Amino acid sequence: MLKKIRIIISLLIFSLLTFYFLDFAGILPMRFHALAHIQFIPAWLSHNIIIMLFLIILALLFGRIYCSFICPLGTFMSLFPCSISKVSKPAFTKLRWLILAITLVLFFSGFTVVLGILDPYSAYGRIAVHVFKPVYLFANNILASIFNNFGNYTFYKVEIVMLSVFSFIVALLTFVAIGVLAWKKGRFYCNTICPVGTIFGFINKFSLFKIRIDNGKCTSCGICAKKCKASCIDVKAKTIDYSKCVNCFSCINNCSRKGLSFAMKSKEKELEKEEKVDKSKRKFVLTSLATTVAVPAVFASHPVPGAISQRGASAQRKIAISPPGSVSAERLLKHCTSCHLCIAKCPSKVLKPAFMEYGIGGMMMPMMHFERGFCNYDCITCSSVCPNHALLPLTKKQKHGLQVGKVIFIPEICVVHTNGTSCGACSEHCPTQAVKMVPYKNGLTIPVIDTDICVGCGGCEFICPVRPHRAIYIEGNKIHKKAKAFAVEETEEKEITDFGF
Repeated sequence: MLKKIRIIISLLIFSLLTFYFLDFAGILPMRFHALAHIQFIPAWLSHNIIIMLFLIILALLFGRIYCSFICPLGTFMSLFPCSISKVSKPAFTKLRWLILAITLVLFFSGFTVVLGILDPYSAYGRIAVHVFKPVYLFANNILASIFNNFGNYTFYKVEIVMLSVFSFIVALLTFVAIGVLAWKKGRFYCNTICPVGTIFGFINKFSLFKIRIDNGKCTSCGICAKKCKASCIDVKAKTIDYSKCVNCFSCINNCSRKGLSFAMKSKEKELEKEEKVDKSKRKFVLTSLATTVAVPAVFASHPVPGAISQRGASAQRKIAISPPGSVSAERLLKHCTSCHLCIAKCPSKVLKPAFMEYGIGGMMMPMMHFERGFCNYDCITCSSVCPNHALLPLTKKQKHGLQVGKVIFIPEICVVHTNGTSCGACSEHCPTQAVKMVPYKNGLTIPVIDTDICVGCGGCEFICPVRPHRAIYIEGNKIHKKAKAFAVEETEEKEITDFGF
């Protein structure tokens, strides 16, 4: 019964979260981003005390429920068949704590990319966006072709684009590695590599409810150990390594003699069988944490001066444009784990994973580009869905007055100057009239810019016909500013100021 409950709940959360990443048509309401907000690392980075307390209390009561019910990567691994040998495997305790310590040291030193790679939610998010979504879009386009031939336009074709070769490779390698490890080693990733698994494995030792072996009913047949993907059951000693058990309940479900149960500790002398605290392990953990605090920021990431050469205006840009709500690239790097939910949900497709634009510590984090669209003046989707608060929530009024970058105009390569051709597309696409057309010569008009009222939406850059470099483009702001023309009432002014401008 417990296993059925786990399967139902975990598959429901997994399916909804996966579809939320894939859903380009907006079928699921925006409120489903709550499924991302209940993940452990996002809750920690966003300082969501309520979610953190909820997950910790849940673990203290019922053990590693998070790993088997809520974590999408945990559910994903449970879908793979396991060929693991049918014996209890030793716990790589020092290795798992070492990985956690190194991850924390690098994170607090500004090298966030390692935490982003190992965080199970973010790793699965990238798999969903870069591996599953292209397949989903391809299937959608096939259905669109079939239905459209019969005059049914329920489905419509969408463009399939590889946003980042590097992010795709990382996502694909993660997908393959997770699959192989799940097949060959069961829950090895959860119990050795995953920093979240290490934390909950430690908490699980003190949980109120645990899977317990009834020595009177157990015959040491070994069926439970054969079904245990975590290799945490020692049949001969009739013990369970609770630091590795993920509460999948397969052992209980397959024990015909009811020799296992999920229950509170009995009042018998079971204390004698509990693991004694290993002082050396405690010292190792304390030393790791002390190292985390003491290590200087030698790996601190800074935006690289000069973007990687790309098509169009992005090659001209010296400062990468961080998304609305990030405040600055520096702040983004302290909170973002590159789950790519903002990239998946951006309706204008102006967000893409960075490569070296933010520096090595900011690889795969979202940045704005305007090759295929521009940022809608009223859109606040990316800041609304971000579970880490790497993008702080914005109101539409805040977004209207937010300057993420400023417009740059190069008249020498404008078609009005070079070809004597009438244009003005940039002015037509500017929502704040930071780009205006003024008389030029021979009855033509040419753009003039006002950087003070520009919000950096990229409408002008997107529509500019000049290639390979745009005659008008957006240069990023190191720290987002308030557009000077943004008139607000006193109460709204305070709201913007509190946001960090």
